Amino acid sequence: MAQSVGPFKYHVGIKSLAQIATRQDRVCVLNIMGGESSEVTPVGHAWSGGNVVFGTSPGRRGQVLETPQGDIPVYNNVREGLEAGHQFNCGVVYLPPSAADDGVVELIRVNPELQKIFIPTEKMSVHDAREIRAMAQARGIDIFGGNSLGVADSWNQVRIGGALGGDAPGDTLRKGSVAILSNSGGFTTTIAQYLRMGGWGTTTLVSSGKDVYIHYAAPEFAFAFGNDDRSKAAVLYCEPGGYYELDAEFTKPVVACVVGRWKSRLTRAVGHAGAMSGGGDDAASKERWFMQKFGVDALFTRERPVCSAKGAVVVNIADIPAALTAVMAANGVKPDFAPEGTTELKPWFGSNMRVALPPELDLPVVRAAVPYDVQVETLDRHVGAVFARAAMKDASGVSQMDPKTQVTRLNGVSVLDAAQYPLEANVNLALLKEPGGENDRKLVSVAIAAHLNLHGDATLAAAQAAREAGNAPNAVLAAALAIVGPRRTEPARAIASHLIERFAAAGLRDALDESFALEALLEADERGGQMLCSRPDPRAQAMLDALRARGARSVFVRYIERLGSYPSADAVLAAITTTLGWGPLMRRRISRLTVECLPAWVQLFGTLIGASVDAERHEPTRFCGIAEADLLGSRSLTEVACVALLHEKPSESDLFTFQTLVGLLLSNGPGTISAQGAKGAVSSDGPEQPERVQLNKGLLGFLTHCGYAHGGNGYEGVAFLLDQFKDSGLADPGDPSHGVDIAALAARYVDTYARYKSEKKTSGNLDIQKIPGVNHPVFKDKPVNHDPREVFIGELMQQRGEHNVFHAFYKALVQRLYDEGVSRTVYCVNIDAVIAALLLKIVWPAYRAGSIKADALETAAFTIFLYARMLGCAAEVDDHLNRGRNMDTRAAASACRFVT
Repeated sequence: MAQSVGPFKYHVGIKSLAQIATRQDRVCVLNIMGGESSEVTPVGHAWSGGNVVFGTSPGRRGQVLETPQGDIPVYNNVREGLEAGHQFNCGVVYLPPSAADDGVVELIRVNPELQKIFIPTEKMSVHDAREIRAMAQARGIDIFGGNSLGVADSWNQVRIGGALGGDAPGDTLRKGSVAILSNSGGFTTTIAQYLRMGGWGTTTLVSSGKDVYIHYAAPEFAFAFGNDDRSKAAVLYCEPGGYYELDAEFTKPVVACVVGRWKSRLTRAVGHAGAMSGGGDDAASKERWFMQKFGVDALFTRERPVCSAKGAVVVNIADIPAALTAVMAANGVKPDFAPEGTTELKPWFGSNMRVALPPELDLPVVRAAVPYDVQVETLDRHVGAVFARAAMKDASGVSQMDPKTQVTRLNGVSVLDAAQYPLEANVNLALLKEPGGENDRKLVSVAIAAHLNLHGDATLAAAQAAREAGNAPNAVLAAALAIVGPRRTEPARAIASHLIERFAAAGLRDALDESFALEALLEADERGGQMLCSRPDPRAQAMLDALRARGARSVFVRYIERLGSYPSADAVLAAITTTLGWGPLMRRRISRLTVECLPAWVQLFGTLIGASVDAERHEPTRFCGIAEADLLGSRSLTEVACVALLHEKPSESDLFTFQTLVGLLLSNGPGTISAQGAKGAVSSDGPEQPERVQLNKGLLGFLTHCGYAHGGNGYEGVAFLLDQFKDSGLADPGDPSHGVDIAALAARYVDTYARYKSEKKTSGNLDIQKIPGVNHPVFKDKPVNHDPREVFIGELMQQRGEHNVFHAFYKALVQRLYDEGVSRTVYCVNIDAVIAALLLKIVWPAYRAGSIKADALETAAFTIFLYARMLGCAAEVDDHLNRGRNMDTRAAASACRFVT
């Protein structure tokens, strides 16, 4: 039995810290094949020179745990291992709390050579802990734990019973003169690393654990520390709870780090077994104990380094090295070796994003350690975001519907907010993850407008042939987009890639910086000739003239113009789209791939809108009656698309209604049929080789997955309203003094519907037709129900002073259904009713004048859905291109059913 230094009331079988973990120790691990043990045991075994002789795992006799030092045999129980000829003096117990005491009992009863037991198990009962301590005391055995990460010795290069030092103990545990006792296993390693940075190595490290009952606690540690000639000082990391530290008698310098003052405000223990409110063993109390032991009257801080030759008290582990150095200096002792660094944050890379930070927050970037320095340099040269690839079936990184409100967010923006943006802003939102500013809207309007007029182009011929064959709008547009393949879009895409490469290397941060010097880039651009033509390119010149007319700014356009000769249309387009994407690219919101694809998206969007218009409205220099200079140089994309849809110049109210519809229809999340079609097209092309994915095929997937039930179904509400208002004499649905008795219209329909519903029930046929735009499967069963999307749009119209008689009719209708007893509650007016009311309002004058027939109204309803959803689905295509895996949208065979 070890002799104590002075009076000592606990039995200690270990005399010195040097005896806790030695090269002579041999270890048996209980439950060696468990999740935690099988991870940490091989590392400790190898670092310790092979100190684990065998392990147990019931039912696994004959198996082995592979380690770098060789295989460790596994037996059913401890006795089998002993009978096989193995000898050990240390046991490690990786068992659950209810079984840990049985494991300890087994070790003690069958092995008379046992000297030490290590218990990683957390939250053993106090009753069990007392029993095993009494049994161990009687046999002269020391116990470490529970809730311990074991012990380690930097001199002996041994680790037992846990993970001290992490996966590479040698990187942290350098031989020195400081012992460590810590309630926290993780911080045991952290403190050793901090000490090493400050020039202090370690001797023995003990993770005491922080269960209510600590077996090898501060008193036992102090005794062994006093007898260890290697250890000149100690660091204690203490948490609230227990009086162990009060009983410890230290004969050498100590730095005590006491944490957890916040726990004193709690009424129950958290994490480790912390002290509860009102106890005398809270953090503040422990600070006082140590200050009395050390003869100091305050905590040690960088600003006020209070210490004595006996020790210091800190509350931040980052202060431990400085406190230890100060205490040891008072004893005339220098650090073990030159400091290896500091504990200050040393960022390897960073960006303030042009935000002025105060000096104390503006941390300098330092060169990373080898081999990370090369990796960081590579990352710094990388342009844009990089997204982790994953199976993206039924998943999206751009759209999400709230199941409670049924409101979808596209790139973090609610479609209700997007409904207040013009079309050109939603183009930006879909692909660049932000709506952009006024300059961006000018650029978008010019770029897409330049691709609207398809006169003389094969795309228009294909669309017109499909239209005349009686195809639905989505099939008409698909015929046109099939022609806009990679060979059409690749030249502009290659130029965009070239511009990104050169300007990123040149350090451009702001694509609108008119002071950015271009001379060096112009002189060294070997590929500049590929962006030029031998004669003027009419489309390029039209775009450049339009940009000047609008006052749009762009470093890239300025660069293209100064290359000399005649810029190509592809070069101008690439310059415009790279300008649009540059800000989000530099902020790493989007990938480089996304920006390289932008020219193709612009061409596809322009073709889609253009192909939705009959061929006779495409003229050599005019589109829908708008002259080219006006089309590119002054009209917004919102206005032009509205003209394409309505066949006439829209009013301000029409433009508001149009952009509201587009915003509402942008997306309904990745689960919609149209989004599934777009994602499936990318998945089948193989996004892991993104250069092989054809963007037009992504939009074709969207188009082929639209139809009269999904996309064209907006006409149901329009047809319903037409039927209700056919003989009303309504002249202007936006005039509050419209003169139509909507209450009478609602009463007439409810009377008819009530008789229809009664007849159906009487006949036993419960297949009752629903009223378009009324009720919703989510917003129901309250006395008065509301679709929050409809409420939002209603309030928005009210704020603008907009009136819509069709919307007012729907409100009157749901109230009348309730008043007449047709419905149990007041149904909601759903978002489909709002869309129908908005759409019919803007086409009503043309419909009443006879210039638009009922079938054209259906086409218009379908087409405006396609205008909007092309953006939402383009966002899904781009997202899947950046994140998805090859063929990730397919269904597993086990999920498919055969139906007979």
